[in-house]
Amino acid sequence: MAAIFNKLLLLLILSESFVGIFGIGVGVNYGRIANNLLPPSQVSNLLKSLNINRVKVYDADPKVLQAFAGTDIEIIIGLGNEYLQRMRDPQQAQEWIQQNVQPYLSETKITCINVGNEILGGTDTQLAAYLLPAMKTMYGALVTLGLNKQVYITTAHSLQILGTSFPPSQGAFKEDMVQYIKPILDFHAQVDSPFFINAYPYFAYKSDPNNVKLEYVLFEPNEGSVDPNTNLKYDNMLYAQIDAVYSAIKALGHTDIEVKISETGWPSKGDENEAGATVQNAGIYNRNLMQRMQQGQGTPARPSQPIDIYIFALFNENEKNGPTSERNFGLYYPDGTLVYNLGVKSYVLPRIDYSSSYKSVFSIFNILILLLGTYSLLKR
Repeated sequence: MAAIFNKLLLLLILSESFVGIFGIGVGVNYGRIANNLLPPSQVSNLLKSLNINRVKVYDADPKVLQAFAGTDIEIIIGLGNEYLQRMRDPQQAQEWIQQNVQPYLSETKITCINVGNEILGGTDTQLAAYLLPAMKTMYGALVTLGLNKQVYITTAHSLQILGTSFPPSQGAFKEDMVQYIKPILDFHAQVDSPFFINAYPYFAYKSDPNNVKLEYVLFEPNEGSVDPNTNLKYDNMLYAQIDAVYSAIKALGHTDIEVKISETGWPSKGDENEAGATVQNAGIYNRNLMQRMQQGQGTPARPSQPIDIYIFALFNENEKNGPTSERNFGLYYPDGTLVYNLGVKSYVLPRIDYSSSYKSVFSIFNILILLLGTYSLLKR
């Protein structure tokens, strides 16, 4: 009986280790392009149960902001691309913040406004021209309202802005992007806000599965690659991508800006031509990534600086356009069940039951008390 008890206790400890992975500060993207998701109030409970304390959303939906009130979860809200032209007007920027940020700040920990998403590198050059003016005007509105020390401004970029990504020490932005990125970097340095990048090793593997080694993109054991200029060895693609972005930023005269990974993930399902999009690979990628974050790893070029990452995404989203993979990046199915095991070793966190009675009865503490009592009775 003692052996059984010890195994059960170990199971609970390892289940707690799963929660601990999220507790280290890894954030998650909460996209909602779907018609079958749990209501925001239940999503808030799910995140709290997993000890996730940072979340990024793509708008400023009042229902979501209200659901996170009093949770102590830090939330990054999004200003959609469609607002950029209007947000160049100081009055409209201030009104947007007064309507979508200020009323919630006393209860909801809004820490950032992400102005636009993946604007640069796309085909709409007009939006690219609107981006920095909108960022500056939004920041000015925060200053006017006395909120600039509480909420920062940034924008998320795709890796399409890079012209060179390997070797990492030679990372460089595309020449036609420099005219936009250089003043954005100057803005970041001035207001002390981070540079957001959406980095997906999956897409590199998908586009060239014959030459990109799967182990290298999944953080699995492999021979890695060496930067010939620095002799630094990279055992995974994500770290190489991050250092390439830092090098590109340095080439434009800045060493004073932090790079944060605003999105990274792996799809659990894809079309026939989407190599690597499987449940197994998605689980491996995210488990290995979170375990490395738990260790506080930095990149080879910045080993003492822990990487700041938001995993994409919390849920599968059934209304997203594009190939099948776009709808299958979630850690969870819409009903709140895990798509794949994310636990330490092979243990699976039990499915979340949202009723208050179950949450109170089956907390870890109460389960341990129950086990201890059972063991005592059987020992007599």
